Amino acid sequence: MSSSLCDTIWLSEKRKNLLLLLMEGPRDIEQIKTSLNVNSKAMMPQIKILNKQGLILQNGNTYELSDIGTLVVGNMLPLLNTLEVIEENKEYWASRDVSAIPHNLFMRLGELGECMVIEPDLNHLFDLPREFTENIMKSRSILSSLSYYHPLYPSLYSKLAKSKAEVELVLTESVFERLKNETPDELRSLLESENTTVMVCEESLNIPTIAVTDRFMYLCLFDRQGKYDHRKVMSFDESALCWGRELFKHYKKSARKVTDI
Repeated sequence: MSSSLCDTIWLSEKRKNLLLLLMEGPRDIEQIKTSLNVNSKAMMPQIKILNKQGLILQNGNTYELSDIGTLVVGNMLPLLNTLEVIEENKEYWASRDVSAIPHNLFMRLGELGECMVIEPDLNHLFDLPREFTENIMKSRSILSSLSYYHPLYPSLYSKLAKSKAEVELVLTESVFERLKNETPDELRSLLESENTTVMVCEESLNIPTIAVTDRFMYLCLFDRQGKYDHRKVMSFDESALCWGRELFKHYKKSARKVTDI
């Protein structure tokens, strides 16, 4: 039966799309035709197959998922979401060192949703991406983990602290030392801000940058050779924000709070 169910679901795009549509709630045939851009002649045979397999039920003029259908589609969604994330940027994910992502979060990579890879502009290779700077300045809550020093970070995060945004920063020892030695005024403004928490992690973070705000999730990973190639992933999906917060908390656990230089 499992083999038959697999064939029923995966060998027809129309059947798969109908199951996903009905996950949102019951639909009549006219709603199905409009949502899936199909006609009755094409759709009715697929409905009969799904009904025969016990995946959907007919209630008057409407169709809905059965209990088994709800179970099956609920387990389909994480796989489909994962495939979509990887398919959109296959080369990027194939070339990343993902060992720094905890296994449970890596297995939920599909939660990144509709994410984009920000490619470096050779003329602005050492600038922070516009997509990042514009959105972070509009954010009111920022969680950020930094394991490498960027000369624009001190002024950026100092501005955020002064803007009354809630900021939590996790830094490596080396980043903290550079801030202390090269930009002590900006570091002092961070430490003195009532809305900013600065923490230092003695262990290697293994991820160049994590930033999660109330607007977006931003992630930078090393490539498989351990090199930083300036490519970042960014997503505005709510599920990606939740995923990013969990990743930040994972690294925050091993950090200590710093209150003065």
